[in-house]
Amino acid sequence: MEFPTGPLTLAGRTFLHFLVYLGQLTSLMKELSIAVRSGVWRLRLVAQQIVSIGYGSQAVVIVTGAFTGAVFTFQSYAKFKDFGFETTVGAVVSVALCRELGPVLAGLMVAGRVGAAMAADIGTMKVTEQVDALRVMGVHPVDYLVLPRFLAMMVSMPFLVAESISFGLFASYLVTSFGYDMPSAWYLTHMLDHTNMEDLSIGMIKGFVFGMLITLISCHQGLNAENGAVGVGAGTTRAVVISSLVMLIVNFFLSILLNYVFPIGTV
Repeated sequence: MEFPTGPLTLAGRTFLHFLVYLGQLTSLMKELSIAVRSGVWRLRLVAQQIVSIGYGSQAVVIVTGAFTGAVFTFQSYAKFKDFGFETTVGAVVSVALCRELGPVLAGLMVAGRVGAAMAADIGTMKVTEQVDALRVMGVHPVDYLVLPRFLAMMVSMPFLVAESISFGLFASYLVTSFGYDMPSAWYLTHMLDHTNMEDLSIGMIKGFVFGMLITLISCHQGLNAENGAVGVGAGTTRAVVISSLVMLIVNFFLSILLNYVFPIGTV
């Protein structure tokens, strides 16, 4: 018996695969929440992961934030000058970095670097049966492998987002002050007058949410790796792609929700 292969069948099959994947992520999140409440917090492993995730990601996050702030300032200054609004560049760049560019770009960089490493490490342990060995020894894999990475990510992401925003603003200040000879007082006054704690809070909240998504998706790909090295490589690629796409989609809805809680001011 041949099954129909039309567009509706393909759409239905894709939707079913999506529901199965969503159910698996929900199950992993449930196990992780139980581990957070009643599992063993192996602080040494958490510290090692903080060094790997937080300290190891600083270079990519700083470079990304700095050059994004510089380019955004360079592009916007010329257009703003046509309308006589060039003094507001600092305020616009600051709000954009705090609310969107800082957390999103830091999240994408961390997904590429850390998410891939998580999926590869856990996937290698899965295909070499080290995960099964943990179960035999009475150690839950989520408790031992996922929980330390999750805690380390929750500690590291706010600092990485803050670094991305800070270096983006510093690069923007250098471009306007030394590239366009704008008085420093103009830039700093407008930036400080129109950037408040609500803007920074949105960036930090997004950092937490993105970190949680990266950890869940990457660890899930690692724990479900199959077929040896080929399967580990495929899982690593899927971890980066899915994490990046989910972050961009979630960012849209999160921005709408957070703008109701922390309305953007008039610049």
